Parts: sequence; C-alpha cells; structure tokens
Amino acid sequence: MWILYALLSAVFAALTSVLAKVGIGGMNSNLATAIRTVVVLAMSWAIVWITGAQSGLAGVTQRSWLFLVLSGLATGLSWLFYYKALQIGEASKVVPVDKFSVVISMVLAFAILGEKADAKTILGGALITAGTLVLVLK
Repeated sequence: MWILYALLSAVFAALTSVLAKVGIGGMNSNLATAIRTVVVLAMSWAIVWITGAQSGLAGVTQRSWLFLVLSGLATGLSWLFYYKALQIGEASKVVPVDKFSVVISMVLAFAILGEKADAKTILGGALITAGTLVLVLK
C-alpha cells in the first residue's frame, strides 16, 4: 500500500506546485505560505478528529515532541523558501531543485539514521542528481 500513498503524494505535490504558482501571483510569498499553512493545519486537525487519533496525544514522548517541533520548523522554512523561489522563478525549474531534497534526504538517512546504501540506491540518487542538473542548467 505504501506505493499507492507515495504516488498520491507525488500527484498532490505536483498539484501543489502548479496551484501555488498561479495563486501567489501579485502577492507576498510569505503571506501566501501563511495562508497555505492555515489550510494544512485545519485539514490535519480535522483528519485527526475524524479518525479519533487525538486520543494518542497523551502518549507523545518528549523526544517525539522535540523532533516533531524541529521537523515542523524545517518544514516551515522549506515552505517559505519554496514559495519565494516559486514566485520569482519558473515552476519547471524550481520544482526539480526542490525535489532534489530526495537525494539530500537519502544522504542524511545514510549518515544520521544509519540506513544502508546499496548500489541501486546510489545509482538512483546519482540519476536524480543528473536529472536535476539537466533540468536547471541553461
């Protein structure tokens, strides 16, 4: 099932980029990010309440809180920079650079999480890197 969810994530991420590019025309990118964030926040909490997941709040450890807050800060910074780049750049150039985060995530997973790098993963990362360079270099 994970592949279905990953593909749906990719489809909605693609829609996010195109819809955002249209939506931020003529406005401050930080304001656009804040508006998007309010929508994501409301939707996330609605899903938590609809599914009854709020009962798990009491069991969240301090360590989880720390890393989820840090992750949230990283997400917020990512969105702010992404919207600014999308506002001033072409979506077809900004999106591939943003998706280079896949390669950065792989390297961090190897270095920090101790995940094993096999030949297939390294080749895939190299191809993503090459593809990103082809798309953004003039």
